[in-house]
Amino acid sequence: MMKVTKCLMISLLMAFVNAASLAHTIEIQRIHPSNWWVGMKNPNVQLLVYGKNISKAGVSVSYPGVRILKTHKVENPNYLFVDLGISKTAKAGTLSLVFTNGDTKTTQKYVLGTKRHIPVTVNSSDFVYLLMPDRFANGDESNDQFADMLDTKADKSVPYFRHGGDFQGIINHLDYLQELGVTTLWNTPVIENNTGLKKELHGNLQAAYHGYHFSDHYKIDRRLGGNAGYKQLSAALHQRGMKLIQDAVYNHVSEDHWMFVDPPAKDWFNRWPSYTGSTHKEQAIADPNGSESDRKYLTDGWFTPFLPDVNQRNPFFATYLIQHALWCTEEFGLDGWRIDTYKYNDMPFMNRCNQALMDEYPNLLIFGETWVTNPASLSYFVRNNVKFPLQCNQPGTCDFPSFQAINDGLRESFGWDTGINRVYQALSQDFLYHDPTKMVTFLENHDTDRFFSVIGEDFNKYKLGVAWLLTTRGIPHFYYGTEVLMKNVKNPTDAEVRKDFMGGWKSDKENKFTAAGRTARENEAFEFVKKLANYRKNTPALHSGKLMQFVPQNGFYVYFRYNAQKTIMVVMNTNAEAATLETARFAERMAGFTAAKNVLTDESLPSLTTLRIPAMTAWVLELK
Repeated sequence: MMKVTKCLMISLLMAFVNAASLAHTIEIQRIHPSNWWVGMKNPNVQLLVYGKNISKAGVSVSYPGVRILKTHKVENPNYLFVDLGISKTAKAGTLSLVFTNGDTKTTQKYVLGTKRHIPVTVNSSDFVYLLMPDRFANGDESNDQFADMLDTKADKSVPYFRHGGDFQGIINHLDYLQELGVTTLWNTPVIENNTGLKKELHGNLQAAYHGYHFSDHYKIDRRLGGNAGYKQLSAALHQRGMKLIQDAVYNHVSEDHWMFVDPPAKDWFNRWPSYTGSTHKEQAIADPNGSESDRKYLTDGWFTPFLPDVNQRNPFFATYLIQHALWCTEEFGLDGWRIDTYKYNDMPFMNRCNQALMDEYPNLLIFGETWVTNPASLSYFVRNNVKFPLQCNQPGTCDFPSFQAINDGLRESFGWDTGINRVYQALSQDFLYHDPTKMVTFLENHDTDRFFSVIGEDFNKYKLGVAWLLTTRGIPHFYYGTEVLMKNVKNPTDAEVRKDFMGGWKSDKENKFTAAGRTARENEAFEFVKKLANYRKNTPALHSGKLMQFVPQNGFYVYFRYNAQKTIMVVMNTNAEAATLETARFAERMAGFTAAKNVLTDESLPSLTTLRIPAMTAWVLELK
């Protein structure tokens, strides 16, 4: 009996020892940022460490110029935040982070590189091309689908599924983009979207092929080519003198994001007693008579039921997002950021994030998507000349007022405040913006109906719109396929305006990347864009000169781009028939000029007194 009892006691003791040992076991699954650099203006970085029993661990480091400043525990024991101080004397290399819990130690290697990236400024001399990598070209079929991801489907025949486009497909067609006159590439988000199919409002199960459902900030989606493939794309662009813009999403993540599945704290996301969507009403933000509750519904309401709204007022999450933006800029050599759903973010956080990026990378372009067509309301969300209680520091923004104006204006007959007057009126409110040259202009994007369909597939109106986009102030961006007349409306889903670029897949029967694969009309459209985009690129007066516009009259809209060296006159006849324009009232800008060259047709105009302009036609005149 005593022998049995003694054996039992030994067994219990061993079990206790094993349990104690397990309690001290450290299992680190993630450290974010995954690496960092010496030479950053901010000498400190906050590491998010995730793993079992990690909150109980002590942390030490022995590396010249690097020290642990502080550790922070949060509600969830699977997280520990570690503040690292990196002195100016620290050198690049690999340090060892030692985590200790009781007698258990584990060591994690952490790489410090040297900050080297200097962004190439994206400005009004550029022509930005927006594309959706999954829908542009499939250059590597081996990464189309992975069995260990939540969405294993890749089917080009289904509009709502992934189609297999990737970075290699883009690289394969950089010659095409450069021929067109493109200087800068903007992809829809490339961060990992390891999410299942989601039931959208239209009822179909849809993949996150567009990229806006983040699941892990420090992974580039491997179906696009992963981190390595993205670096290859960045390098290929920069070798050609081209630039790269990344699409940021700070407002929300996917419900499949690992931090939503196991959040650090209850306030990591904005939670409500029951599902509460955003009102999408930006007026509440700047309204001097508005209510705090309406502001909260706009910013803290969820974008959709499967996109948890990030609480950017949580200091740890705010730092996490800011450091991620800095990390991407350095890691992938970015030249600019476009910020999704800008108006839904917490504005003090956005100011802090923008400033951190601009402090480290003064040449960086930052512009947001604020879908607001009223210039006064839009001006709140960008650097402005208005005395708002909070001053946003964002340098640029997507110019939704002029987008709406050109789309509406080309569909309407000319009237007191209709037709092309809408464009004039939108630009006449540039006094609101601190720097209108940083407004990003466009005819369409991945969330709108295709421009060619909006204007009833009228080719003359198409050329009017393109001519305006490439001659007005600001930074123009094109949506992929506009140059070959891609069309459609968002019915029944957004997938209808996100069709594959024909020729990007081996199975495609047509190839729009080549002149031989395009129709005569598509080639005419391509050549029209190409000619004007390349002329613009090489003409500082057109892309960076001053703008002077005149009140539209009799269906004509006339404006000038000019500097000390050159003057460009743009004449848009929006009438349904040819009409004569008397130029005397433009003497303010035409004095001293007697002739011109039409840069679109290469024709010379020996006299400028009267101009006979064909119906629905734009002339771009280099004055002599």
